[in-house]
Amino acid sequence: MFDFDYAVITDSWPLLLIGIQYTLQLTVIATIGGVVLGTLLAMARLSNNKVLSMTAAGYVNVMRSVPLLLVIFWFYFLLPLGLQWVTGSEWPMAIGADRSAYITFILFEAAYFCEIMRAGIQSVPRGQVNAGYALGLNYGQSMRLIVLPQAWRNVLPLLLTQTIILFQDVSLVSLLNVTDFVGAAVKIAQRDSRVVEMYLFIAVVYFFMSLGLSLIVKQIHKRTAIIR
Repeated sequence: MFDFDYAVITDSWPLLLIGIQYTLQLTVIATIGGVVLGTLLAMARLSNNKVLSMTAAGYVNVMRSVPLLLVIFWFYFLLPLGLQWVTGSEWPMAIGADRSAYITFILFEAAYFCEIMRAGIQSVPRGQVNAGYALGLNYGQSMRLIVLPQAWRNVLPLLLTQTIILFQDVSLVSLLNVTDFVGAAVKIAQRDSRVVEMYLFIAVVYFFMSLGLSLIVKQIHKRTAIIR
């Protein structure tokens, strides 16, 4: 155990680089997709339409009550069977681990971004919406031009904090045999029988990357904080 050989890290750097690129790519795409879908869900939850509001609330509550790992397995194993039943195909439709990962994380994270955006929208005084109406803007224009820019500013640190959590959660896709950062390290560890070195290395990388991102979030919070 204490016969460390860290040369395995430098020798396997090309595969590790592919893994970290995949992790960052999935994190960025899931964040963008999750924020967009989460914003729409937040607006639906705040809608006066009861059906729309309850549907969005039900979606958010289900996603926030189910473990992420289970949702990943749902989309990877059960969605092809569901599409086969809907389309009447002879065989389950191939989705693949990559597409399952992207779909899962966008839909799952949207539920969390929804609650963050809902709080941000509610933090904007109602009088500003009424002022938009007085200027001749409709509801959509008031939300797009007045409410949402302020809401995003108010909750930007929370959105970035959730992104850090997402960055850590992406490691779960390694269970689908996807070559993310953790998946690449696991393959190297099994190939070279250097489990301690690789697992310690990925722990150190995650620690420093998460710490660095957290410090950036603190600085952004100081710059965007509104003195009331």
